[in-house]
Amino acid sequence: MGQEPEPSRSLASHGAGPQGAAPAIAVSTVIFALRPEGDAAGSRPSLWTPFVLRTREPHLDRWALPGGWLPAGEELESAAARTLGETTGLHPSYLEQLYTFGGVDRSPTGRVVSVVYSALVRTDEVEQAAPGENVRWFRADRLPRLAFDHNTIVDYALERLRTKVEYAHIAHSFLGETFTLAQLRSVHEAVLGQELDAANFRRSVAASTDIVATGELMAGTPHRPPKLYRYQTHATRHRDIQPENPTAERVRP
Repeated sequence: MGQEPEPSRSLASHGAGPQGAAPAIAVSTVIFALRPEGDAAGSRPSLWTPFVLRTREPHLDRWALPGGWLPAGEELESAAARTLGETTGLHPSYLEQLYTFGGVDRSPTGRVVSVVYSALVRTDEVEQAAPGENVRWFRADRLPRLAFDHNTIVDYALERLRTKVEYAHIAHSFLGETFTLAQLRSVHEAVLGQELDAANFRRSVAASTDIVATGELMAGTPHRPPKLYRYQTHATRHRDIQPENPTAERVRP
C-alpha cells in the first residue's frame, strides 16, 4: 500500500482551513478511469473515481476527493500532483485545471477555496498504482454522500467530460495509442451513461477525419481479429479535456 499522507497535507485527514479574513487555499483532483462492472468477460465498463476516507471532523468517515492544503512555497499543479500521488498512488501524465470552487459556506469551520484539477487514466495505470489504505473507488454516477461539496465537484467534472466526448480525443487517454471500434464505443457509452447503436457509431467514425485505421489487427482474439484505429495525430493527448479557460494549467509530474 502507498504511504499515508501527513495529516497537515491531506484534506481527508485534517480539519478545515484556518479561521481569519483570508481564505485557505486547497487543491483537489477528480480522476476518471474505465473499470468493468463485474468479473465476467466482456462486461461493460463504466467511469470510476477514487476517494479518500476522512479521519477527523468535519465530515468524519465521509469520502472526499484526493487533495490537500496549498503550501506557501509550492505551485498549484505541483501540489495537486503530490497530494494525488501520496493518497492514490496515481501519477497521470498530466493534470488539467478544471475549476475553482470558492463558495463561502463550503466548509463549516472556515472559508476554503479549492482549485480542482482533473485527469483521465487508463486501467493499467490504476492496476499499477499503490493506493493508501483509506482509498476506495466508486462509480462516478453512483456516489455516496461525500464530504463538503465534493458531490457537486464530481458532477461538474462529469458533465464537462460528457459535453466533450463527441469532439475531444477522450479515448486516447483511456485506451492508449490504438484501439478497436468496440473499445472506442465502450468509452463513449461509459462517459455518456447509455448504450449506443453499433452501426450508427461505426458510420460516425467512418465519417470522421480524426480517426484512421492503422492497417493492423488486434492480436490474441479467439475469433476474427478486429481492426485497430488511432487518432490522426499524436499531439491529441492534450486535447482530452480542453479547458474552457485557455490559460488553464497542465502539469507533467
